[in-house]
Amino acid sequence: MPVEFTEFDIEGPVLFVPNRHRDKRGVFAETFRYDDFCEVVGDIDLVQENHSISVPINTIRGLHFQTCPYAQGKLIRVTQGAILDVAVDIRPRSATFGQHIKIELSAENWYQLWIPEGFAHGFKTLKPDTHVMYKASNYYSPDHDRGIAWNDPDLGIDWQLYGQQPVVSEKDNRQPLLSDLDPETLGPMGRTPPSHDFTPLNLNRANVTVLSANPS
Repeated sequence: MPVEFTEFDIEGPVLFVPNRHRDKRGVFAETFRYDDFCEVVGDIDLVQENHSISVPINTIRGLHFQTCPYAQGKLIRVTQGAILDVAVDIRPRSATFGQHIKIELSAENWYQLWIPEGFAHGFKTLKPDTHVMYKASNYYSPDHDRGIAWNDPDLGIDWQLYGQQPVVSEKDNRQPLLSDLDPETLGPMGRTPPSHDFTPLNLNRANVTVLSANPS
């Protein structure tokens, strides 16, 4: 498999790391293979690709998700700059409901994060002029577009702002708290990934964290 992968304490998200081949010309890697992807996460089609450019550092986008029947899984990668990427479990019957994972994705580390249906996604830019690309398992639907407040205190997300003000859209500043969302709105989201054996990658665990929704 040209891409290695590892999983998290929260079931569903998967981190993919392409094997890079270097020589005097530069670097080559297979960044995506559908067969390997499906072997790890299941038979999922990726039907749309999006590209965002965030000019200021400390730009926060999210937390976003879509409701059924347009719930989306996303395969996130950074082609320029770096982000702190966050995925919150919003599957109503999940044992880790309201908890999140947080990881740094950058143009330097080539990490790709798979976030399945049933998660709200957001990120904060760590560098100016950051480019984020992601493949989605369903089409964008304005009527099913939803969100959660990026600073919801119950989620306990440390965005690592260190006293600085983030750059946030008016839409994202008006998003509701997770506790204000009806479970019926969230719906029966989330698929069971296939069972498999894998060897965890030797990653810098300081940049891969799983945090409780109630860290106190």
